[in-house]
Amino acid sequence: MIRTSLVIALGLTATAAMAQMSPVGLWQTVDDETGKVTSEVRIEERNGAIFGKIEKVTNPADQDSICDKCGDDRKNKKVLGLEIIRDLKKADGKDTWEGGTIVKPSTGQAFKASVTPIEGGKKLQVKGSFLFISKTQTWIRIQ
Repeated sequence: MIRTSLVIALGLTATAAMAQMSPVGLWQTVDDETGKVTSEVRIEERNGAIFGKIEKVTNPADQDSICDKCGDDRKNKKVLGLEIIRDLKKADGKDTWEGGTIVKPSTGQAFKASVTPIEGGKKLQVKGSFLFISKTQTWIRIQ
């Protein structure tokens, strides 16, 4: 009985740890210059790909802002609720999701994107690139 309980407990612990190595969940985005939290993004999986939507904007002055510079179907949509990450798929043999895009609502610019859970899934390394320029941010998981 004790041995069975121990095996089940260890299995649940391993499953929880593996689930944390997924980008699926709620994340705080952090401004590179100020170090302040700017938003919360919910990442979900749909049909084998991940998508991320802004669920909360921390600056009250930005609550009603729109993505007026977006050049696709997001143009003139509210930033709150905006899908900023689209169609990232898990890379073979890696804990990285790539091949999709991320949009920066303030500029409307879309970038090739990749995300990688780090520090046991507590943080998410988010990389956007355009031509030869790339930028990486670190987001923090909200438990």
